[in-house]
Order: sequence, then C-alpha cells, then structure tokens
Amino acid sequence: MMKFASTTALFALTAVAEIVGCYLPWLVLKQGRPIWLLLPAAVSLALFAWLLTLHPAAAGRVYAAYGGVYIAVAIGWLWLVDGIRPDRWDVIGSGVALAGMAIIYFGPRAPS
Repeated sequence: MMKFASTTALFALTAVAEIVGCYLPWLVLKQGRPIWLLLPAAVSLALFAWLLTLHPAAAGRVYAAYGGVYIAVAIGWLWLVDGIRPDRWDVIGSGVALAGMAIIYFGPRAPS
C-alpha cells in the first residue's frame, strides 16, 4: 500500500508540473498575460521530465501509467483552477483511468 501511495503521489506531482508548464503558455497566448510566464513554464516542464525519470519501471510503462494519474489531476485542476466542478462522468472517467494506471504499474509481472 505504501508503494501505491508514494508512486501515485510522485505521479501527481509530475502531473502538476506538466499542467503548470502547459497552463502558463496558454495564459500568455490566450489571455495576453506577460511573456515572462514562459520562463517558469519551461522550468516546470523540465521538472516534469525529470520527475518521470524517478520511477524504477521501464519508461514506456511509466508513461502509460502516468497518463491515468494525469487525467485525474487534470480534472482536479478543472475544479480548483478553472472553477468548473467536475460532473459524474469526469469522476467516473478519472476512476477508470486510475484503475488502468494501477493495473499497468502494479500488475504482477514475470521476472525479466
């Protein structure tokens, strides 16, 4: 259970770094915010890439599992930052994505 919690927390932190790295340029391009926001966006995207390397699993498996957590964090972002409350389909979809993440990342594997 501890491995699940720490892995999920690391994935969640990774997702926040990616979302911030993409959200700041979105603000610049769509809302005319200051261009200097691209600097922390670049730092955030570099942090995102580095965080992905901290997982011991094969890169492809990490990326696939990360996608499930990313979906759930993005729905949280929708609520906390965009101010749009997720509907039941958002919640169900996030649950399915998290279940997929758990299957991919924690499923039993033959030794390689």
